[in-house]
Amino acid sequence: MRLVIAMMKHETNTFSPIKTDWQRFVEWGAYLGPAARHAYEDTAMPIGAYLKLAREVGAEVVTPVAAEAMPSGPVAAEAYALMSQAILDAVRQGCDAALLDLHGAMVAETAPDGEGTLLERMRAVAPDLPIAVTCDLHANLTDRMAENCTALIGYKTYPHVDMHDVGEQVGRILLRAMAGEIRPAMGWSRRPLLAQTLRMGSDDEPMRSLIAEARTEERRGLLAATVFGGFPLADMADAGMSAICIADGDRQEAQAAAERLMAAAWERREDFLYRPEPLAQAVARAKAMTEGPVLLLDHADNVGSGGTEDVMTVLREVLRQGLEDVAVAAIWDPAAVRQMAAAGVGATVTLALGGKTDMPSIGLEGAPLTLTGRVRTLSDGEWIVRGPMYTGVKVSMGPTAVLDTGAMQIVVVSRHHEPWDQGVFTSVGIDPETKRYLLLKSRIHYRAGFAPLARATILCDGEGVTTSDNDRLRFEHVRRPVFPLDRPNT
Repeated sequence: MRLVIAMMKHETNTFSPIKTDWQRFVEWGAYLGPAARHAYEDTAMPIGAYLKLAREVGAEVVTPVAAEAMPSGPVAAEAYALMSQAILDAVRQGCDAALLDLHGAMVAETAPDGEGTLLERMRAVAPDLPIAVTCDLHANLTDRMAENCTALIGYKTYPHVDMHDVGEQVGRILLRAMAGEIRPAMGWSRRPLLAQTLRMGSDDEPMRSLIAEARTEERRGLLAATVFGGFPLADMADAGMSAICIADGDRQEAQAAAERLMAAAWERREDFLYRPEPLAQAVARAKAMTEGPVLLLDHADNVGSGGTEDVMTVLREVLRQGLEDVAVAAIWDPAAVRQMAAAGVGATVTLALGGKTDMPSIGLEGAPLTLTGRVRTLSDGEWIVRGPMYTGVKVSMGPTAVLDTGAMQIVVVSRHHEPWDQGVFTSVGIDPETKRYLLLKSRIHYRAGFAPLARATILCDGEGVTTSDNDRLRFEHVRRPVFPLDRPNT
């Protein structure tokens, strides 16, 4: 048996000004050929699960590409062509099946439905090829995606700690189908619902109940059942919530289950909207808390959803209100890192920190914050994830420095990285368990590494292109009407 196993992942925020070229994939970790297998074998990623299954069945493995980039703007044409062409070329050379680790919310300059376009092209090359696909919980499911594969599944957790599990689940479905044991039949459904990411935590309502219903459908006999929260910051036609189910030989059964899941989601559509709190009020609540760590979430500048990671609005308010013993992860500012490196560890420096990026899509100009502090640490920014999400994956934050202002220890990085693992602090000598406050540029993924530490968690409504304020966003391509943008018509 010859298997093509590949990863091509990007969550595209079409409002983000950050360029997504091939170099951005390289910075996160992009591998071509055999190097892709070596990089992800024995990791907790879906591609790691696929490689495990290949070993079990003694298959020959071809890994044309394994590439992922931190969320950012639309994927450049040359990057999309390089990745998709590598997969297509591997299929053309002949294989018995393909197992793909995709995201589901990739918008490329030349392909608004990045995954659907890839799968459609694969089908044109090999019409009968068995294809398994794993997608993120935030996938925007399209007809082209579902119609051009054999079995498609998504994560059931956010933060995504079940990536390996669902990869193995869909991989086994495909292998059983190839052995003639089952006949996967898929049904899928969508609703015009732009749920907000802050309301998609799988431990929170309403997502918790929907995931529980999907698991119930599987216990009743479905091979797989997935609810996708969708990614509302990808302004493309099919953005929004969806469900896909796989039955053994009975598409009507799968379709009925998908419709039940989406009917339940639509009934609770109001619960998928985030209710804001004034920033000053939220920080004041944090200041009144005497035991830490208290987590302060700068969610509107979450680089894990395409934020620039250099908006200083929340950090500025924390300083204004005089919070102390704060560790911050992270501020993206390569120039500041170079300045601190030139000064050396122990030196006192004054920096115009952050605020280097304008965000035309929301009418926000970069606004640096002048700070004076001591250079506490200099690092290459490389470490291995040991927590439950992305376990075993090597992180490269690029040249990294810690600025110690007395009240704050600020991790400053040269490459964007969302803080979902404690390694963002421990790799530069900060013990997050001992801090009173942890200011994180994250939404929900922080829970993977930091929830066990938290005495309290406070959402800080700052500014940035991952805002939950739809009034700041100009949607041009999503299908209309859609809730909540067209609330009177729904």
